[in-house]
Amino acid sequence: MKLLKNLTLIGPGFVVAATGLGAGDLVAAAVSGASLGGQIIWAVVFGALIKLALNEGLARWQLSTGTSILQGWQQHLPRWVNSYFLIYLLLWGFLVGAALMAACGLAANALFPQLSINSWAVLHSLLAVLLVLFGRYSVFESAMKVLILLMFTTVMAALASLDLSGINLQQTLLADTGMQSHDNMVLAVIGGVGGSVTLLCYGYWMREKAWHSSAALPLARVDLIVAYTITALFGIGIMLLAAKAAPATIQGNQVLVAMADELGRTLSPVFREVFLLGVWAAVFSSMLGVWQGVPYLFADIMAARSKSKQRAAADQNSWAYRSFLGYLALPPMLLLLLGKPVWLVMLYAVTGAFFMPFLALTLLYLNNRIITKAHRFGIGSNILIILALIVFGFLSLQSLFN
Repeated sequence: MKLLKNLTLIGPGFVVAATGLGAGDLVAAAVSGASLGGQIIWAVVFGALIKLALNEGLARWQLSTGTSILQGWQQHLPRWVNSYFLIYLLLWGFLVGAALMAACGLAANALFPQLSINSWAVLHSLLAVLLVLFGRYSVFESAMKVLILLMFTTVMAALASLDLSGINLQQTLLADTGMQSHDNMVLAVIGGVGGSVTLLCYGYWMREKAWHSSAALPLARVDLIVAYTITALFGIGIMLLAAKAAPATIQGNQVLVAMADELGRTLSPVFREVFLLGVWAAVFSSMLGVWQGVPYLFADIMAARSKSKQRAAADQNSWAYRSFLGYLALPPMLLLLLGKPVWLVMLYAVTGAFFMPFLALTLLYLNNRIITKAHRFGIGSNILIILALIVFGFLSLQSLFN
């Protein structure tokens, strides 16, 4: 009975999971499934596990200290840390904002081709702004739960209708592939499951849920376990569907439309629409989560830079929150028309390469040295965070030198 009661209380984990499952994660799972079948299902599970560990570390810090992770950086790390993160956040928001608009536009256009991809992209961005500005957190959370349920059930329905015999499920590790392209797929799947910057939003969604003390940590763990289990199952579902329905020659977001077309031919035309509806739910929930959650990060940084003796809380009514929401929703529309400048992409890669290893390092420091002994990491948590550091450190070097 206690578990059932907890399941009715959870919610921020669903929000962070739905936000983290963007178009890039779907494409990485689809491309790897088309090329390798089910050989690297383990990578989906491993990716979800280390993101769960990172998110639990963030929750542990905030619920034990009463401060956000950004406040922890400000108080216990050199001053340049928040400046670096601010630069990265501005680049991340600009490029990810454009990518999410394009993905929403593509999914909606595949369902309703009467409007162009760019028109749908703009409409989705403006709709997300309205939902954020005029909806309470409870409405936002409910909408995200509906979207994650929709994307999960549509993928599972398509999967249940396919004959999955013949899919290669022999597990492939990095050293066994013998091909760098396959290694890159494994790393892309591990790195893509569950988001990056959006992990930091979990703390603000916990606050909206009125989880303020360490007494809420067990509930947060249940919340995150349920959410990342769904994330892993969804990623596995996409990978297995792609093994049967995705052409190996198609890359990028178009692979998802190609999968839908193949499902329509293999099963029935209705499955094309059902799958596309699930894809749309996945990418729009990611946009909605980014539009609602990421401005909190900017507002928190601006509050830390305030000269006022009383530190203002990051909230939706602050000028900083609303300014960054506008920054996410409007300027990236230019990239839909002009494309992504090479210099901007390179700068984003350089600044972003260090973020996940940096997050893992700071959690190891803050949660082993700063918080009270009763709430510090145990052996299992430390092992998982160190694994996250190794994996994302390798990914960082790969993105810089490839």
